[in-house]
Amino acid sequence: SCSLTVRNQDEERARRTSHELQAEGIPNCEESPAPTLEEVNAWAQSFDKLMLTPAGRNAFREFLRTEFSEENMLFWMACEELKQESNKSVIEEKARLIYEDYISILSPKEVSLDSRVREVINRNMLEPSQHTFDDAQLQIYTLMHRDSYPRFMNSAIYKDLLRSLSEKSIEA
Repeated sequence: SCSLTVRNQDEERARRTSHELQAEGIPNCEESPAPTLEEVNAWAQSFDKLMLTPAGRNAFREFLRTEFSEENMLFWMACEELKQESNKSVIEEKARLIYEDYISILSPKEVSLDSRVREVINRNMLEPSQHTFDDAQLQIYTLMHRDSYPRFMNSAIYKDLLRSLSEKSIEA
């Protein structure tokens, strides 16, 4: 029975992983042209400028992965995607998947939210809309801005990117 249990756990893990990949709808990395030196310098001016470009989000996400907090960016991106949706049944399905992946205390990718925001989400989930997670998304955006962004600006990931683009512009 032990091997059956292990096999069932493996099957469940495989099923969950493929389900998560489908649910994610988010590639490992957003498609984006390589950032320019001007763009990378602009990221230092404000967190908003960083988050406005796919290249900025990719670099920041790579950094978040090193801090084991990539789920914050994934959640934020999933919320952005939900806001673009207009089909009611698709909205309900995406909201359910976002809840399972990032809000549920059973999720390994659970984002850190206060109890007030969790209560709002639980009420909103009774009739999901594109704005079900707005308060939570703002809380995570603020967390990334205040907590992770300053460390990103001082990280090797950011500094190496800036250095390599500076060297290229000198050579050009």
